[in-house]
Amino acid sequence: MRIIVALGGNAIARRGEAMTVEHQLENLRLVSSHLKSVADEHELVLTHGNGPQVGLLALQNAAYSELAGYPLDVLGAETQGMIGYFIEIEMRHVLPPEQKLTTVLTLVEVSTDDPAFQDPTKFIGPVYTEAQAQALAAERGWVFRLDGSAHRRVVPSPVPQRIVQIDSVVQLLRAHHIVICAGGGGIPVARDAAGHFVGVEAVVDKDASSAVLASAIDGELFVMATDADAVYLDWGTPAQRAIKRISTAELRQFDFAAGSMGPKVAAAIAFADRSGCRAVIGKLDDIDGILAGRAGTVIESADGPTEFYEPQP
Repeated sequence: MRIIVALGGNAIARRGEAMTVEHQLENLRLVSSHLKSVADEHELVLTHGNGPQVGLLALQNAAYSELAGYPLDVLGAETQGMIGYFIEIEMRHVLPPEQKLTTVLTLVEVSTDDPAFQDPTKFIGPVYTEAQAQALAAERGWVFRLDGSAHRRVVPSPVPQRIVQIDSVVQLLRAHHIVICAGGGGIPVARDAAGHFVGVEAVVDKDASSAVLASAIDGELFVMATDADAVYLDWGTPAQRAIKRISTAELRQFDFAAGSMGPKVAAAIAFADRSGCRAVIGKLDDIDGILAGRAGTVIESADGPTEFYEPQP
């Protein structure tokens, strides 16, 4: 089976943890141990987030005043290479030496007419106090919003239209490579007046790009690994329920937070409707159960009754 696993940012850099190389490698060591069983039995494509890393690079960028700061597309390219390298290092520790593994630096095409450029929503970087956020907004023109109770920088997140290196990914899969690609949602590029690609100041949502990728390569299962064990209705209330299985038509009836579960639900619906295959949202720790259909929330285009997990005591 051809499986696409989109790793959440917390799998690489955990909230509140110093974003050192050592910590990121340690976190990915655990990720790799979970993914080994998938790689042993299936074709595997990995994507990943880069919000914390690109935010840190933007801060380091701004601290050096001798040159103009690098734009977000360049920072995205840097984080793709860095995180892809980290994942390769740790995956190679658990895979047999003959297993081929390749990271593809990936461009994603967006439109400059996308309304996201007028309404930044994508969180990047660390959390700030209200005073820090106000000072940075005044000094650098950054836009901040609340991520839960914390202030974080937000940047435009346009809709991904096409993964540019899709043919390369398909050829690598045919040659039995595990492929790491579309990191951080891909490097955002758009067409100029001459039809040439140019980088744009944005960070594309990783799950949205992963859904486009998964459809384009004829993926058979699209897994979004997150902190939550499932998608919940009435989250945070006494009536909260963990969804086991739901149709895309039914899932569209509910609203989810734009800064957390909302983009994952939208990506799952898009993939399931385009491909007719399953999307699953759940914890990476539960990957074996997800593959067996006993963990995570399964989203599929076929109509059917919504199923819920039994409440945990």
